[in-house]
Amino acid sequence: MNYAEYFTNRPTDKITRDLIGRPLTFNNGTEKLGGYIVEAEAYIGKLDRAAHSYGGRRSPSNEGLYRTGGTIYIYAQRQYFFFDVACQEENEPQGVLIRAIDPAWGIDTMVKNRNGKSGVLLTNGPAKMMQAFGIHDKNWNLHFLSDSPFIIDLDDNHKRIAQEIIADKRVGINQSDPVWANKKLRFYVAGNPYVSDMKKRDCAYSNGWA
Repeated sequence: MNYAEYFTNRPTDKITRDLIGRPLTFNNGTEKLGGYIVEAEAYIGKLDRAAHSYGGRRSPSNEGLYRTGGTIYIYAQRQYFFFDVACQEENEPQGVLIRAIDPAWGIDTMVKNRNGKSGVLLTNGPAKMMQAFGIHDKNWNLHFLSDSPFIIDLDDNHKRIAQEIIADKRVGINQSDPVWANKKLRFYVAGNPYVSDMKKRDCAYSNGWA
């Protein structure tokens, strides 16, 4: 299955859940950095009050969401950068935010990119993940995945299987709209320590993998 088909053939929440356990890597020109996706959030476009495209808002800063599924959408908050992939057909501005990975490749380099922060702190949040990749700009925004150094491995044989995938409310959503704030559109590996809000007491044996 190619990226265009994968990111358009199902509802965005189903795509987001299916991404859990898939390898996400970034080639920095020297080596492969990355890990297995353990946390991702779905954003459902024009009706979703938490989405950057809510109400049909469209600007150069969120144009990536309006491109065809499989297009990279990188946005910035202060000095931090976040990695999203557009879902659905062109002009249907939905997407998925990759929030955390369980690191597996290029760990030493990722630790250096994070100024020595290691262990759970290495990639347990979307901005931390991008820092670990050494990304501090929007250079790859609007590129299609297959035309970028990012790879999301769609081969099911390479996917790690979680013992349990939790659907929960998203993190940091404005509570002025409780309906969208509490929709269970964030998916994560139960008990995995790299999930952004995972408490140490809730961590599972084998990081929640089967």
